[in-house]
This record gives sequence, C-alpha cells and structure tokens, in this order.
Amino acid sequence: MIVDAWAQHPTLRHSQDPVFESLRRWTKMPMPTIEIPIEMTIAMMDQGGVDRSLISAWVAPRNVMISNDEVAGFVAKAPDRLVGVGSVDISKPMEAVREIRRCVNELGFKAIRVLPWLWEVPPIDRRFYPVYTACCDLDVPFCTQIGHTGPLMPSEVGRPIYLDQVALDFPELKIVAGHIGYPWTDEAIAVATKHENVYIDTSAYTTRRYPQALVDFMRGHGRNKVLFGTNYPMIMPAKALEHLPELALGDDVQELFLGGNACRVFSL
Repeated sequence: MIVDAWAQHPTLRHSQDPVFESLRRWTKMPMPTIEIPIEMTIAMMDQGGVDRSLISAWVAPRNVMISNDEVAGFVAKAPDRLVGVGSVDISKPMEAVREIRRCVNELGFKAIRVLPWLWEVPPIDRRFYPVYTACCDLDVPFCTQIGHTGPLMPSEVGRPIYLDQVALDFPELKIVAGHIGYPWTDEAIAVATKHENVYIDTSAYTTRRYPQALVDFMRGHGRNKVLFGTNYPMIMPAKALEHLPELALGDDVQELFLGGNACRVFSL
C-alpha cells in the first residue's frame, strides 16, 4: 500500500492565494480558474499508484484557504481513498481546542496540521500548546512543516530543532514534520532519532532530490521514521516516485516508507 502523508485537494481560494505566487513561478503551473474535481485528484493518485492520501485543511491568520468542512466533504466523496487532516486558528485557543475535538470526534479526521510559516511564529510559541494538548488527549498526530519555505515567508520558524522542545514537553505527542527540513535535514534527523514519536515526511520533494543524509537514515536506524508525501498538487504522485528504485531501499524499508509507517502513525 502507498499512502501520501501530505496532500491537499485545493479550493480556488487556496490555489489562487497570492502567497503561492513564488511556487507557481518555480513549478510553471498556471493558476487554476475553475475548481478541481475530486475525480482529478483520484486520477492523479491512480497514476502514481497511491492508495490513500491524507488531505489537509489550510487555516491561516484571518484566512481559511481550505476549511475543515470542505475537507470533510471531499473525503465523503471518496472515503476509501481520502483521509481528512484538520487545521485550526491558533490565535483563538479555546475555539481551536473545540474545533480539534470536532474534527476528530465528528468529522473522523486522523490528524491536525498547523504551519508555523503561515503564522510567522515557531512551534514553541505558546499559541501552539493548546493544540498539542488536544492532540495528545485525542491521540492524533500533530503535523507541521520544517525547512525553508517556498512561499516568500520567513523560513527560520521551520527550524527542526524547535520540535526538540515540543517533544520534550509532550513526549506522547506524535509529530509528523513535513518537507524534509532542508537545509536543516541533519537537524530533522537528529530530532527524529532522539524522540520516539517524531517523524519526517518527504512531501514537496521528488525522490531524486532527497538529501543523501535522509536516504542513509531511511536505510538504517530511521527505517520506521520516514513517511512518503507529495504535497500534491504541487508535485504529482507519479513524479514524486519517478526515481524510487535509485534509492535502493530494499523491499522491507521501501514498504515501510511508502505506507507501513503512515498506517501505523495515523492509525489507518
């Protein structure tokens, strides 16, 4: 089974948001002018051999790009293929906690994602801590982004080392850190090695662009720590996996990377 740990079925609000202009310049993808049908996302999954994708809501300050209810609606159209990941407004702690409970208990979501660069604060900011508490209480992973940002926003808040303190404060919290952590991949590996419940996902990078240190980690003591991700629609699943054999992971490690680790971490 192949599980995409980080994807989104975008709304036009998300696709057309000015914050992604730099990404459109890099990927040379035109700005969508009509809503993408669920059938297209499923077709791209099929093309890449992806069985299930975790699709995320996007909540930014004063701006909901993809709402939790929209994600729930997408999942309802393809419940055997799509898995919901919620997001919340960390500036309103009690509302955030109540929304996390609704996402998990009523909408059936399997994780919560908040991106530090959207909020321009690191994950040790006090506004994140109610989110961590709620995730621990409900036993769902907290997903986030590490590394530099493609959008023209501050990258410093994505330093993986910030998650060291979070993991110390919440040792039972499962943390899935997406986008590899480049240019601080060694930091990400160190934190994932140190803490039992910290994981890395490879979203936003094709297999050919994985840093060698990450590949070595996957082949060795990090075999249970790395999850496959695309960041679809930025990268199509088939493109993300195009050069997978070149990693020479071996059958057991490759199975864990492509789906086994995600099934365990997200209780799929």
